[in-house]
Amino acid sequence: MTKYLISFPSGAMDVAAEDMQAVSDAAHAVVAEAKDAGVWVFGGGIDESILPVRVDGDGAVTEGTYPQTKQIEGGYAILELPSRKAAFEWAAKIAAACRCAQEVRAFMYDPAS
Repeated sequence: MTKYLISFPSGAMDVAAEDMQAVSDAAHAVVAEAKDAGVWVFGGGIDESILPVRVDGDGAVTEGTYPQTKQIEGGYAILELPSRKAAFEWAAKIAAACRCAQEVRAFMYDPAS
C-alpha cells in the first residue's frame, strides 16, 4: 500500500472563531475513523510559533526554509491506503471536516527501507 500526504495551508481554513470547536470535533472524528480503519499513520499541525531551520551535514544551523519552499504550515495527515482513489475519498472527508480543500501527494516506495 502507498502512504499519502493529505494537507492544507493554514490560510485555507477560513473558519469563524465560534465554529472552531465544531471543526476540531469533526476533524478528530475523521482521525478516529481513519484509526479504526487501520489507515492512519500520523498527522498534526505545524507549530507555526517555532521558526523553521535548515541543518547541514556538518551540523550548521541556518534559520529559515529553502527559498523555493516559501513556507510550510497548516495541517497534515499521512494515511496508508490501497489506491489514489481511496486517498481522494479520505481527503474529501478531511476537507469536509476542516472546511477547506486538501492537497494529496503520494510518497514514493523505497524497496530498500
